[in-house]
Amino acid sequence: MKQGPSTALIHHPYRAPDGWDAVPVPVVKASTVLFKDTADLHKPRPRDGLTYRYGLHGTPTSYTLAARLATLEHAEHCLLVPSGLAAVTLPSLAMLRPGDEVLVPDNVYGQNRYLTESWLPQWGVTHRFYDPLAAPELRDNTRLVWLEAAGSITLEFPDLLGTLAACRARGVTTALDNTWGAGLAFNGFEPAPGTHPGLGADIVMQALTKYPSGGADVLMGSVCTRDRHLHERLNHAHEHLGYGLGQNDVELVLRGLPTLPLRYEAQDRVTRQLASWMAGRPEVAKVFHPALPGSPGHEHWLAVGGGGAACLFSAVFKPGYSAAQVDAFVDALQLFGIGYSWAGPMSLAVPYDMSRSRNLPLPFDGGTLVRFAIGLEDAADLQADLEQALSALV
Repeated sequence: MKQGPSTALIHHPYRAPDGWDAVPVPVVKASTVLFKDTADLHKPRPRDGLTYRYGLHGTPTSYTLAARLATLEHAEHCLLVPSGLAAVTLPSLAMLRPGDEVLVPDNVYGQNRYLTESWLPQWGVTHRFYDPLAAPELRDNTRLVWLEAAGSITLEFPDLLGTLAACRARGVTTALDNTWGAGLAFNGFEPAPGTHPGLGADIVMQALTKYPSGGADVLMGSVCTRDRHLHERLNHAHEHLGYGLGQNDVELVLRGLPTLPLRYEAQDRVTRQLASWMAGRPEVAKVFHPALPGSPGHEHWLAVGGGGAACLFSAVFKPGYSAAQVDAFVDALQLFGIGYSWAGPMSLAVPYDMSRSRNLPLPFDGGTLVRFAIGLEDAADLQADLEQALSALV
């Protein structure tokens, strides 16, 4: 029977031959997933990342990315979410119930602080902020402890080993924000045969927006686990929250992954050079960078291997310089963009008002802090740019 043009195009019988293979992962986009027949439709399909039910839950493209990220993090299971913030939100919403308490480091990412202070109390969840340089006090109702290495903005490196050991002894679930480490600086989970030493966290998340993407052009996050029961609990919340991904975004992260170790090492090397140089400037009171001796938590960083140290450092200008003068310094930079995020190709600089982001005392006395995210520009050019901009302080 002759079909109209729309029907013929939609139901065209041609299928591409098997046997295709190439370096890029094919991009499979779908909302509806077709079943072979009604028996196939009715067949139970476990939420295991191996079967297909609906595009929201995954396609071959997103399953491939999840598998590669699980390998990167030394994990068994990986869930993808549409942003780093979603990767922070998922563990808290999945693990906490009314009457539970969550502990959060005082230098935590700002949106995790907002979630903890403004949203979780609506569901009867209490919280405390703790000093990241020491293991926190655990109570009978403490159900989740967040860790962030290194801490947001001021980059103190926490007592990961002490905190994780204390939580394991009490059976308290731990969630590590490993965006800074990117799966390269240390293994967030228990050590496995053939891997470098692990830390022992229960959940490890990343903002894939940062290092795994590397292009400053995509928003995405990941939540990884080793424990099957814990993964199923996270996955249950994941499905009901409707966390879906655009497969073209997945493609961008897949494209960025092969160069992740090269970019991490290159940005790490230049960041150390510039942080050391900035620490010697007369305008600067303190530089925060975990690899610098004297930076808060430097010993904790050494204790987990003293490996990679990412692309961030923060400088506190001497109190004699006003916030307006420091803003003028940032405005005078020519190679540093002014904007949030990091690990992209362009270097960034942002001055921060720290008075609104901490409950405990700040790790410095007075002065305005600027966080620098070092990109892929030449080190000499970035140093020259910093030097010329410092003249704006006078």
